Amino acid sequence: MDYDVAIIGAGAAGLTAAIYAVRAGKKTAVFEKLVAGGQIVNTPKISNYPGTPGISGAAWSQALEKQASDLGAEMIYDEVLQLEQVDNGFKLSTEDESYTARTVIVATGLNERKMEVPGEAKFIGRGVSFCATCDGSFYKDKTVAVVGGGNTALSDALYLSDLAKKVYLVHRRAEFRGEFALQEKIKTRKNVELVLGYMPIEVVGDKRVTGLKIREREGTLEKTLGVDGIFVAVGKIPSNQLIADLVELDEAGYAITDDKCGTKTPGLFVAGDGRVKELRQLVTATADGAVAASSAIDFLA
Repeated sequence: MDYDVAIIGAGAAGLTAAIYAVRAGKKTAVFEKLVAGGQIVNTPKISNYPGTPGISGAAWSQALEKQASDLGAEMIYDEVLQLEQVDNGFKLSTEDESYTARTVIVATGLNERKMEVPGEAKFIGRGVSFCATCDGSFYKDKTVAVVGGGNTALSDALYLSDLAKKVYLVHRRAEFRGEFALQEKIKTRKNVELVLGYMPIEVVGDKRVTGLKIREREGTLEKTLGVDGIFVAVGKIPSNQLIADLVELDEAGYAITDDKCGTKTPGLFVAGDGRVKELRQLVTATADGAVAASSAIDFLA
């Protein structure tokens, strides 16, 4: 099966790229290993994307997927395991199929970063979660901890404060990195306790999580927070393993591109959160998708 444009990743960047590509008359396929929408699916309310205040991430993603499909983009729900440069383009291989494309847009985004402490891996799915909106309902009237200091951690704490009896918000610094508006909202939640200047050192439990052991970042004091669940929001890792040999990566693993989302490999473009840029937000992901698709269209011409 041969395509003009193959897009890997059906998040905001990938689906926007698909819309631009099919509207330009290009035979377009979008590959996605999980569900359309990417990380925004887990956001209960989008408040900073122009023109759609209050819409959920899941609803927004479904609408975007439908728009791309209705225009003619082919959605292929399968994981691309290998990407190779071949004559006149690229070969994309899944477990059972192979596809070729003249251009490829990689929009695989980011993966969740783990705390990397004892007990974390053991209790994933048994008290350790990376998605508050997915698993928060299991902790109604219980006690939970959120670990992190960025927008995701603050948003998770706010969301969980409407469900849980108590929420500990644990951050290793004395100040949060998240948006000021989110920090102000946190201050209004009486069941959220800020635990600043502490680092997680162990997840404890028996059959399920019973506590989170933490230690002062600038000292030696240790204590254990009694919790029923732990929500980890300590950052993201770019999901660029597939293209590590085809593009330049910075020391953190982000793809280095030009301002048109182009890479060192002609015909290969990277859009969205997985590339080096200053701001990683929904609006910049969709912008990247439009830019990458336009660049692919120009390349095909």
